[in-house]
Amino acid sequence: MQENRTVQQNPSPNRKARVVVLKTGSTYPGLLVQFGDFDDWFLRGLLPELDITVTNVEADELPGSPEDWDGIVVTGSPAMVSDRADWSENTGAWLARAVAGEIPVLGVCYGHQLLAHALGGEVGYHPKGRETGTHQVELLPEADSDTLFRGLPAIFPAQLTHRQSVLRLPAGAVLLGRNGFEPNQAFRIGPCAWGVQFHPEFTDTVMSAYLEVQAPDLTREGLDAQALIAGVSPAPDASSLLPRFSRLVIKRAR
Repeated sequence: MQENRTVQQNPSPNRKARVVVLKTGSTYPGLLVQFGDFDDWFLRGLLPELDITVTNVEADELPGSPEDWDGIVVTGSPAMVSDRADWSENTGAWLARAVAGEIPVLGVCYGHQLLAHALGGEVGYHPKGRETGTHQVELLPEADSDTLFRGLPAIFPAQLTHRQSVLRLPAGAVLLGRNGFEPNQAFRIGPCAWGVQFHPEFTDTVMSAYLEVQAPDLTREGLDAQALIAGVSPAPDASSLLPRFSRLVIKRAR
C-alpha cells in the first residue's frame, strides 16, 4: 500500500523548511502496535517547526524532485541494500541527485547504507554478523569541525541493530565515527549529506523491545540476549542528531 502523507508540525511563517522522510520499511508487527512505525519515531525526534512529509519509497513512491525539499531523512528497514530491489535502487539514484544538488540528507541504518551504495560505496553483510543493542560510538577528529556532529562527546552510547554494513565508503566520503565492531558508523559526503549506522530515532525502550523479539535468533547466533537486554541504556547524544539535523535544515532554508 502506498503512503504519502504530510505532517505539519506547528507551522510558523518564519520556519517553513520542508523535510521528506523516505520510509524504507516497517518494524516488527508487535512493536508497530505498541510504539508506531519507523516514521513515527522520526517525527517524534525531528523539531516541530518543520513541515514534514512521509513517503513510502518501498511502495515505489518518490516525492517529486530532490530540489522540492529543504531536507531529506531516510529510515531504516528490514530489507537488505545488497538485494538491489527496484524500489531501493530507484531511491538510491534519487538520493544521488539530492547529494549532487547539496540538499541536506540524513540516512539512518538502511538509509546510511543506501546512501553509501548510491554514491559508489560497497554494502554487504558484516563479516562478524549482527550488531545489536546499546554500544559506544567513537567520533574521529574530523567530527570536531563537522556541522552536524561538532560539540558531541568523543565517545557516546547509541542504539544499534544491523546485519549489513558499509564495507567501503564512497570516494570522497569523510569518516566521522566508528567502534570496535563497525568501522563505518558515521560519514559525510559532500557538504551536507550524512549516513549513520546507529539509530538516533530509537529510545532505550524500543531498543529493549527489539532485543526481546530478536532473542531466539541472537541465541542461535551465539550472542547473549539477556546480557544485551540488561546493557540497554538511554542514548541522548545519539538522539540529538535529529534536532541537530532539523536546526541545520531550518538555517539553510532561510
